[in-house]
Amino acid sequence: MRLLLFNPNTAAALTQRLVASASRVLPADVDLVPVTAGTGFPYISSRAEAQIAGAGVLDGLAERAGTFDAAVIAAFGDPGLHAARELFDLPVTGLSEAAMIMSLSLGERFAFVTFARRMRPWYDEQVARAGLAARFAGTFAPEEGFGSISSVAEEMREPLLRTCLRAAEAADVLVLAGAPIAGLANDIADDVPAILVDPMQAAVVHAVALHRLRPQGADRGSYARPPGKPATGLPAAIAARLAR
Repeated sequence: MRLLLFNPNTAAALTQRLVASASRVLPADVDLVPVTAGTGFPYISSRAEAQIAGAGVLDGLAERAGTFDAAVIAAFGDPGLHAARELFDLPVTGLSEAAMIMSLSLGERFAFVTFARRMRPWYDEQVARAGLAARFAGTFAPEEGFGSISSVAEEMREPLLRTCLRAAEAADVLVLAGAPIAGLANDIADDVPAILVDPMQAAVVHAVALHRLRPQGADRGSYARPPGKPATGLPAAIAARLAR
């Protein structure tokens, strides 16, 4: 099986961090194919940026169609996730959704812990959209700011650990939200009295399970392929996909 890890952020350092985290749970018979977005933003941190990145996700998957068996959209806001399921005949998952699904089997209530307060409303919306608000304890973030996006996990380790301790008073399971802190859950798990979930690892396990359960992915009901139509001014790969 070939699993595409598509990082919608343009920072290659984040892709390396995501690959390192994913490798901890990657089955031996799965080849991980990492790709970093060539256009967009170093790190997606707003609704507007996610909207723009979602188009890049669709184009990136269309360019590589036929070369992978399942895909992970490796940004916590899951940009382009539902549109990708509609357009591609294989399993596609994202960090937010996969982490939430895994959390439901590990505890009664879950919470997000992230590194930037600005993203809390947007992350809360992911839960509401998934219909899981009744089991959600909120999004927690440190008061402190950060410097380099490529070293957030190291720079913010202690503030994030303190935030996890605070969030553990409200939830059984904590999702460490955001590509820049991929891998941190494994490093601090013994210091937190709650179960920690790394979204990248959850998404890899989820994508592999979906491939084995239903290799063609979501293709019926609301995810049935839309009728083809011509497009103007779009990149060739996604235009051809939409015209089918």
